[in-house]
Amino acid sequence: MDKMLKTTYKYRVSLTRTQRRLLEQQLEICRWVYNQTLALRKVAWEERKETLSAYDTNKFLPVWKTEHPELKQVYAQVLQNVQARVDLAFKAFFRRTKTGENPGYPRFKGKRRYDSITYPQYRKGMRLDGNRLTLAKFGTVQVKLHRPLEGQIKTVTLHRTSTDKYFVSFAVEKEQKQGLIIPEVAVGVDVGLEKFATFSTGETIPNPRFFRRDAKDLARAQRHLNKEGKGSSERNKWRKVGARIYERIANRRKNFAHQVSRSLVNRFRIIVFENLSISQMLKNHCLAKSIADAAWGQLAIYTRYKAEDAGSLYIEVDPRGTSQRCSKCGATVKKSLAVRVHKCPFCGLEIDRDLNAALNIKAVGLHSVGSPLEALAL
Repeated sequence: MDKMLKTTYKYRVSLTRTQRRLLEQQLEICRWVYNQTLALRKVAWEERKETLSAYDTNKFLPVWKTEHPELKQVYAQVLQNVQARVDLAFKAFFRRTKTGENPGYPRFKGKRRYDSITYPQYRKGMRLDGNRLTLAKFGTVQVKLHRPLEGQIKTVTLHRTSTDKYFVSFAVEKEQKQGLIIPEVAVGVDVGLEKFATFSTGETIPNPRFFRRDAKDLARAQRHLNKEGKGSSERNKWRKVGARIYERIANRRKNFAHQVSRSLVNRFRIIVFENLSISQMLKNHCLAKSIADAAWGQLAIYTRYKAEDAGSLYIEVDPRGTSQRCSKCGATVKKSLAVRVHKCPFCGLEIDRDLNAALNIKAVGLHSVGSPLEALAL
């Protein structure tokens, strides 16, 4: 039986002025429902120690529609999805609490903090004909299909960015492709700050430092923003300037991660990364900005789903010891972060520290799956 793969396709959409106003109204209605649902569950727990489910909160929607007729402007299943999001927020909160973390309690959404509406069932309230997407109680929008949409559509989400651009995301389910014939079998990838990535083949990718490139423009926008009074048109103007700079940085970073991950998947059948705890690493205040800018997690996520789609194998291994262990003889060679060359006193191997780590990452990954050919046949 063919394995089914879940993935998402994102496209830009063109909205008329009337549709943009309508979306703003619907987003505000959804934000109100989100906050009301959150308040309902919060009060139920604090006053009665009662835990409400998404099914329980759905029962309040007909009552709210009677009291607030404007809720009828939004498709019923979209409002139910809003309450499902609240439910997911609580589930994530309790799950993280049980594992010993200290997560923030689900928060109320402020103005312009609710940016998307989701139609959870395809053909119930939505339909795609060519490049025309029809959404119940919203209308028909033009979708810029810059690549083919493959698979069975499950959900559709229309969302607004901080710079007032509009996109639609299709969550689909499709058959996984058969593995391609690729000349190189496996690669280990070591990520870092001095070099963005080092491959076990010896290739390196420089760190592009996207945030640093735009830091001056961002600081200028922030200075102007801080000077203006709250609610003023000038403050809103500089808020949009800052949002556009952030968006530009994010787009460059995304494009870079897509290109690197695509190159890896096209070349290798087995791709091995370190399973880094990036959230813990960000607690290092000296390196937090550089770590966040590098976006190692983004590269790993993109590589994982591209590998699944191509029928290749993506592996994450424990990073402990990969920098200290000799890739030739296996001996432990202690060294600080300042030492950039691995010199083994036991076997005489002398290579770049990051290349040594990448070779160890590849070896650990291949060891975890046994025979590479057998692993690819799974």
